[in-house]
Amino acid sequence: MAAVGTWSFSRPAVERMRCMLLAGQNATDVVETAVAEVEDDVDTGRHIVGRGGYPNFKGVVECDAAIMEGVPGRFGAVAALRGIAQPCRVARKVMEKSPHSLLVGDGAEAFAQELGFTSEANENMLSHHTATAYREFLEKNKPVAGGHDTIGLIALDLSGNITVGVSTSGAPFKSPGRVGDSPLPGCGLYADHTVGAAAATGDGDKIMCYCPSFHVVQLMKQGSSPNDACRAVLADIQRRIGDDKCFEIGLISLNMKGEVGAASSVEFPYTFWKQGLDSVEELVINQQKPLNI
Repeated sequence: MAAVGTWSFSRPAVERMRCMLLAGQNATDVVETAVAEVEDDVDTGRHIVGRGGYPNFKGVVECDAAIMEGVPGRFGAVAALRGIAQPCRVARKVMEKSPHSLLVGDGAEAFAQELGFTSEANENMLSHHTATAYREFLEKNKPVAGGHDTIGLIALDLSGNITVGVSTSGAPFKSPGRVGDSPLPGCGLYADHTVGAAAATGDGDKIMCYCPSFHVVQLMKQGSSPNDACRAVLADIQRRIGDDKCFEIGLISLNMKGEVGAASSVEFPYTFWKQGLDSVEELVINQQKPLNI
């Protein structure tokens, strides 16, 4: 059993996952519950997740989320979803109830409503912090300070099931309808029950061009450790860009042995727990410098 999450603010979510895993719960239930609690917490919205997240340039919060099991073909996602505070729960319903794998915009909202989700007014999706940031953006064209957060969680349960989930409200003040890497399989997340899973965080418009989560899992499939796989994928991206000014990207991974790995182009704290540890731990990955190869 093991669990891992992106950024320091994932610690309560990973702690929740630890408790659920120790209670024998399924990896998908564990990931869905932990992600949903972060999504619905207005205080974590400033980390670009769910309720309290930053709106697009028209002032509307649009969320992307996805969930993927290691079992082949088990994936569901929503994008540009408005008015739903826990989009990861809708993504799971897409995986289980829809003939499609990805629903967007009005179609995603209609699907959610059909399954009993309540669409909330946009005002309820904003926090004081993000509403103020939006007013400053309109008045002063002031961008959001800081990096590209978003939540990514991976769980490996007692029965050997592995699931990864991601959620984000997307780039602050983005164009309406903009979708980043998070809900795209292979980009923001990927899982294979014979190998492990990975998730990405950072500049989604750039990340999606490299399918890093799929690449990490494939390298683990070829025998790399989670840490070596993450570092190799980041090094490959840096080489392909051709300079030392890589965009912001953080990667986490977990294999079926419960081993955890991470790599990042910036300082990147992540949290994890695995069987044998008494509590959730946090590690900080320093910026990975390009390799001269």
